[in-house]
Amino acid sequence: MACATTPPSLGFLLNDISRLMSKRFEFRARDTGLTRAQWHALAYLKRNEGIHNAGLAELLAVEPISLTRVLDKLVERGLVERRAHPTDRRLKLMYLTDEARGLFSGMQGLAEETRAEAIEGFSAEERELLLSMLERVKTNMSRACQAQGLEEATP
Repeated sequence: MACATTPPSLGFLLNDISRLMSKRFEFRARDTGLTRAQWHALAYLKRNEGIHNAGLAELLAVEPISLTRVLDKLVERGLVERRAHPTDRRLKLMYLTDEARGLFSGMQGLAEETRAEAIEGFSAEERELLLSMLERVKTNMSRACQAQGLEEATP
């Protein structure tokens, strides 16, 4: 008797795709000597320079103590610098260094190769439809989280 297979849920499928794309990117970026967590932190920091550790940890959905270790390594490598907060001396704000900015052009090429691999065989219309539908899913989930006070509005 044949077993009917249950299609994967949206959440599991999106998580698996994200994990696999991250693995492929990390493989391509292996010569940089940076881990996936370090690249992830740098990418989010690029979009949110001047953020403090706890804020960046929240964006990355990791514990602040875990992120501190990642940031310590990035500071040691000269890719991130911590600066004093102008009004709260307890806080340090994170900024990319010029060296880190220089890595992003190569990183963007690696990311584009990974994205191209992920949508290989898709027509232009299919790519547009897929991205449009995923944006709607994101909007729906963001709205639901905001309604419960779980997330702030994002641009």
